[in-house]
Amino acid sequence: MLVYGDAWQEVAPDQELDRLAGRLRRVAAMPAGLPRHAVLAEAFCQAAALAQGLADAAFEAAGEDAPGAAQESGMALVMPLAQALGRSWRSGFLSAVTLPPVPRRAAGWPARLRLRQPEGFSFYALYPEGHWQAALASGLGPGTRVIGLRSIGLALAAMVAAALGAAPPLSLRPTGPPFRRRLALSAALQARLAKPVPAIAIVDEGPGLSGSSMAAVAEALLASGHPPGRLHLFPGHAGLPGAQASAAHRALWQRLPRHVAPLQPDLATWLAPLAGPAEAPPQELSGGAWRGLRYAAEADWPPVDSLQERRKFLLQAGGRRWLARFCGLGEAGRRKAPLARALSRAGFIPAWRGLRHGFSLEAWEAAEGLDQRPADPARLFDTVLRYLAFRARHFPAAAAQGAAPEALWEMACVNTGRALGEAAGQALRRRTPHLLRLATLARPCRTDGRMQAWEWLHLADGRLLKADALDHHAAHDLVGCQDIAWDVAGAEIELGLDGDRLLAALAGRLERRPAPALLDFHRLCYPAFQLGARAMAAAAHAHWPAEAARLGRTDPYAAALARRL
Repeated sequence: MLVYGDAWQEVAPDQELDRLAGRLRRVAAMPAGLPRHAVLAEAFCQAAALAQGLADAAFEAAGEDAPGAAQESGMALVMPLAQALGRSWRSGFLSAVTLPPVPRRAAGWPARLRLRQPEGFSFYALYPEGHWQAALASGLGPGTRVIGLRSIGLALAAMVAAALGAAPPLSLRPTGPPFRRRLALSAALQARLAKPVPAIAIVDEGPGLSGSSMAAVAEALLASGHPPGRLHLFPGHAGLPGAQASAAHRALWQRLPRHVAPLQPDLATWLAPLAGPAEAPPQELSGGAWRGLRYAAEADWPPVDSLQERRKFLLQAGGRRWLARFCGLGEAGRRKAPLARALSRAGFIPAWRGLRHGFSLEAWEAAEGLDQRPADPARLFDTVLRYLAFRARHFPAAAAQGAAPEALWEMACVNTGRALGEAAGQALRRRTPHLLRLATLARPCRTDGRMQAWEWLHLADGRLLKADALDHHAAHDLVGCQDIAWDVAGAEIELGLDGDRLLAALAGRLERRPAPALLDFHRLCYPAFQLGARAMAAAAHAHWPAEAARLGRTDPYAAALARRL
């Protein structure tokens, strides 16, 4: 199935260095405390992204990873910030911050760099300080060779090396199929990696569904003569690889020592300026645990992909209950603040209070979902109409922020073939629309992407509020920002609304009438995407049969797609 996607941006190094210098000047002017630490963390992530872009540019030019000036100059930018960030964290955000000068663009740097979005920092509440803690507790020494896997593993490896007092890390780019990664190493780099050292740290955010990226590095090191006891894994969590892992890779993960120290955010302290003094310890609601508060019986729970769901907590503070939800470190989170503020003020989402070091805070509403208490059809239609019009009108997006029609169509054809049979997939391919014309018709915006009935809150006074409204236009999938017709197609399938009527009503509220051809297109793409996402999630939850069964209930999507075919 085609579900996931990689986000990236192309930048000019000079401009990025200027932005980094401005951010560091801001850090230098701030008093000690969490806000300063958060800006320092953002500067560190920005420097690490630049280093990743430099290393990947050299990789693309050579077709392999090799020692060189690009890696060295990138890590020279990152390491002082890793050390400063680690010291700030360890001191409780009170240490003096010594910041390096930001260099100008070095000779030999490309004019443009492609920076990839670090998924763990953006989606999965992975804090770089956690790898610093894991390194301090590992017992390894400064003679450790540290290897990070690009993209995010470069930043995490810098934290490990800084904590150990080790040399700047090497970074490698695993390539190949997602579940069978491999390395492309120059002869010089192979010889360097084969040299004996006391220990080798392999650092990344995984393991994911297969654990093959870190396993590929371990296999290469074992093949070069290093004994297994010399290799140490620094993953992002304590679990083993998922359902796509080979037996050999699963055995390798179990064989090698792992060092994990997931950061536990002190939300009671972090969010006190927004919520007031905490009156009880925060209650974890991640992985679908929030359903225990909203539903009387587990049999009524809606499906949740617990591996993809954002981390969230219930906080009792200042005389009321709040929902603290991870929305991304640094710029990834800050970009959502204007959307949250506007939707809150317009009355579309629960009251939003602010953002602190990756966590967004909003009021917890004691309400039922529309799957528990349906709304009056006229009120539902009007609310959805106003909500979608507001997003389309006030939050336009660039075309590059979402999948092009060509990519969506390929996803739809592949997923349809795998869900409904190859004949259905081929039938869909024979109906390929004019994709370039659809691209010209589209007006992308920050779509909601989660129109399911349980994502709407039905309050006691009859009002309807949208939950989970901030992230899904910029999630770890391939869809991204789309024309508002994507959400119209979603509302038609998920809420039973008349999509043609909804699209016609939107025409009276937007400057440009949404194209019916785009709605027809998304009526095929939306259910095909949901079929793929549910199938992959169900496979990943084989250890949780009840959740896998809930995720496997995809008849509405299959039926919607079959009707169109």
